[in-house]
Amino acid sequence: MSTEIYFSNNHRDLCVEHGTGAGFQFEFSCSRCHDTWRSPFEPFRAGQMAGWLSRGVNAAWSIVGGAGQGVSNAADGLAGANYGSQRDAAFTRAIENAEGHFDRCPRCTDYVCARCWNAAQGLCLHCSPDTAAEAQAAQQRGLNDMVSQRSYDLGQQRGQGYDVNTPRQLVCPQCAAETRGGAFCQDCGHRLAQSASCSGCRQDVPEGAAFCPSCGTRR
Repeated sequence: MSTEIYFSNNHRDLCVEHGTGAGFQFEFSCSRCHDTWRSPFEPFRAGQMAGWLSRGVNAAWSIVGGAGQGVSNAADGLAGANYGSQRDAAFTRAIENAEGHFDRCPRCTDYVCARCWNAAQGLCLHCSPDTAAEAQAAQQRGLNDMVSQRSYDLGQQRGQGYDVNTPRQLVCPQCAAETRGGAFCQDCGHRLAQSASCSGCRQDVPEGAAFCPSCGTRR
């Protein structure tokens, strides 16, 4: 085939060589959004005739008894002799047709559909994004970033009052449920290994002690 081939990386061969549905068809895809366009189906008459012949021979032989495999293979062989050249010609026509549905970006060399093409700039929307869409997207990113920062600042403020020194069991040793750092298991009520703090000096009070051993405050 002497004609230059385009769409080498974004086409799919849907051709069928043998059978009653034999024919040529190719599917092309947009490199940006991946939407597809299919070329019109072109029947491969020789392959279809071979398919119908094979069906008729096999049906006849099934009635009288015997095998028509040799006749079927011969019919397929005759059809296959012209398949390659006819497929190449059909591919050339499909490419010429596809060029009316896709534009080639001179910057990234991708083929894109009309919805992914910036006609004013002569570039694809990947290389030359729509200004209004980029402005809206930038506003949304700015809004999200500011909300994220404010939420982070609020979390830092709340974190000032979180006791980071108290040991916490995240899994209950009795029932293996997640405790989420609580003093008691929410599933079985088991008291978790957390030292009680003195209300006076904030020191740890041993389990079972009635008074704080550091300052004497009643527990």
